[in-house]
This record gives sequence, structure tokens and C-alpha cells, in this order.
Amino acid sequence: MIFKCREKQIEYGKKTLLMGIVNITPDSFSDGGRFFDEDSAVSHALNLIEDGADIIDLGAQSTRPGYVQISDKEEWQRLEGVLKKLRKKTDILISVDTYFPYVAEKALLNGADIINDVSGIINPKMAEIIKKTGAGWVITHNGAGSCSEVSEFFKESAKKCREYGINSNQLCFDMGIGFGKSYEQNLELIANINEYKLKGYPLLIGLSRKRVIGRASNQENAEERIYGNIAAHTVAVLKNADIIRLHDIKNEKQGIKTAEEIKKWIK
Repeated sequence: MIFKCREKQIEYGKKTLLMGIVNITPDSFSDGGRFFDEDSAVSHALNLIEDGADIIDLGAQSTRPGYVQISDKEEWQRLEGVLKKLRKKTDILISVDTYFPYVAEKALLNGADIINDVSGIINPKMAEIIKKTGAGWVITHNGAGSCSEVSEFFKESAKKCREYGINSNQLCFDMGIGFGKSYEQNLELIANINEYKLKGYPLLIGLSRKRVIGRASNQENAEERIYGNIAAHTVAVLKNADIIRLHDIKNEKQGIKTAEEIKKWIK
């Protein structure tokens, strides 16, 4: 099964793909602005690739609870230098975490392959950019929702994208852990992926260091939620998630690889 992202494509379904997170923000909940500097962000991305990342996800807008939105121009200002420098150093798939069509278009013109859009809507302007460029598009369910509601959102989104003329192999879905959902809804979605995963489309799960992990593991410090992450990611692998978005590739890939080996023996 192929996820097509402009001139590149990546096979999913045989192994779990790892998406490494690079936050180019001064106020991230998970790493406190550690990679806000361009060179630090690029260096961190290269380290994640060395550790085993299949995709790098660049984000310049914090989406932590209580965040203050910045403009599309400011978001692109933060992203531009990092994206250009990183693209010169690697051929890896680069995803840009944005819901602004302006930023998406700029990013794709400067070497990005995927737009990771957490808006929870099928924006016609974004759809046109995705169609025109052939980019991959991660579509996220944003807001409260049960498994059935997430399933319906995925089906309706896929239908709208077909109507816009976007090929189905350009799409990936994300259930939106932590985006407006209750603690119980987050756990339900992690535990029951097969109930809403849409056949023929890759599923991305992004729960690394999030509050649901902090509460479940009783760990307040986001950077120390590694064991809680591994437990939840193990469930995600066993339930057939295709892409896992995470901060700590080096250590957490051990849990993911082990889960993959165990999964081969499930009858």
C-alpha cells in the first residue's frame, strides 16, 4: 500500500512508519522551545533521521492547550529557514504541520512533501493546493468524538477529497488524540483503532507526551512520559496504526519494533 507525496512515495502496512517531531516554537508543551533556533532545529531533525525516522514533521505553531495563534506570515517566517536548510541536507519525506493554505503552498514550493493539517476541516483552498502539487495530506479529526464519530468524519472527508479531484493515495488520516477530546475518548480511540480505521488509507497516531499519557501514567513532566508513550504505542501497533508521530525515535523505536515482532504471532 502506497502513500503518495509529490514525487515521492512511501509504502505502509508492512512496518510501522516513524514520524519524528521538530517543534520550531518558543512555547511547545513538550520541549520548551529547545529547537526554536534554525540550526538547532535542523540538527535535531538530522539526529531523528539518524535514529530511524522515516518522516520529519516540522511545526512552527504550538497547538498545546491554551496556545495563542500566530499569523500565517509569522508561521512561515519560523519555518522557512529550517525547511530550506533541511531539504539541502536530506532527501527524507518532510511534513509541515500547518492548517494555513499560505504556509502549505510556500512549504511545498520549498521542498516539503506532506501537509499535516490539524484543522479538522476540508478547506477548499488547501484542497486545491494538495491537488495541484500532488502532496500528501494528513487530515485530522479535531474536537470531541467517539469511534463512530471519527469513522464518519474520515469517510466524509475522503468523499469530499474525491469530489475535489484528489487521489485517495495522497490521503492519510489522524484521529486527533488530545484535540478537544475527553480523557475517556482519547483512551477509547487508542484502544479501538480497528473500529474506525478507513480501509485503503494510512492511519497516523500522534499521542507522544500528550496529557492523556501524563494522566494515565501519573507523570507530570512531558519529557519523562517515555514509558507511557511506549505502552500506548504498543497498543497502536497491535491495532494496526500505520504511522506513529513521536518525539523520541531513538528509545521508543525499541518498543515499536518489539510490538511488531509480537504482532506477527497473534492468531
